Amino acid sequence: MKLQINEQDYDLAVDPNMPLLWAVRDHARLTGTKFGCGMAQCGACTMHVDGSPVRACVTPVGSVADQAITTIEGATASSAITQAVQAAWVHFNVPQCGYCQSGQIMSATALLSQNKQPSDQDIDQFMSGNICRCATYQRIKAAIKHAAQSLAKGA
Repeated sequence: MKLQINEQDYDLAVDPNMPLLWAVRDHARLTGTKFGCGMAQCGACTMHVDGSPVRACVTPVGSVADQAITTIEGATASSAITQAVQAAWVHFNVPQCGYCQSGQIMSATALLSQNKQPSDQDIDQFMSGNICRCATYQRIKAAIKHAAQSLAKGA
């Protein structure tokens, strides 16, 4: 199956029903995206497909074969939004254990791509599918607001 992951072409010998997460981690060897619950409930596996966040643990790889897939590895330097989010994450010391962070960052960048100045309610609603066992939710919200402000200043 041919996939475009992080602007690179991959030809992977995988079943079209395999979850995207396993195709990316086990076959493309991009391990930044994490497995959490396997039921699309925690958000640790969040990737972007054509710019929209998806839960890769339940997305069949065959359903995204003709679309641009972005993982945390591809997002790290790909946009001003991602850079602003990552800088805010560092500024607010968001990660504790760090396990959920790739999914959190992918969701936050998707939010700021769609809504340049999200309210607290917008952030809570959009990020509600991302669970942080360390409960750094207040820092996550502060970091997203800070990233939005820094992007607005740069615009």
